[in-house]
Amino acid sequence: MRLLFICSQNKWRSLTAERLFDDHPHYEARSAGTEPGARVRVTAGHLGWAETVFVMERRHANRLREKFAEELRGKTLVVLRIPDKYPFGDSKLIALLQEKLLVHLPLL
Repeated sequence: MRLLFICSQNKWRSLTAERLFDDHPHYEARSAGTEPGARVRVTAGHLGWAETVFVMERRHANRLREKFAEELRGKTLVVLRIPDKYPFGDSKLIALLQEKLLVHLPLL
């Protein structure tokens, strides 16, 4: 299953989420950001690749719906509600991601 993680800058939250799936046997993950200065900015290609899209905040979902409505058609879009207060790789962020993702990804 192909997973796409989205936050604002693609530096902390979404990148940490992507790294959780490095070498995972059942899930393949990528990440991107919604803002112009993002490390990797989300494109229609990212959304076309993904089967499930996870965003950290509702505003990310709103931005995707505004800009990529057609590309999101038929995709599962999940708002994780994880605030922008954790640095990359933070153990609390990893635990929170695992807790919230387990509901959606039973093979985690």
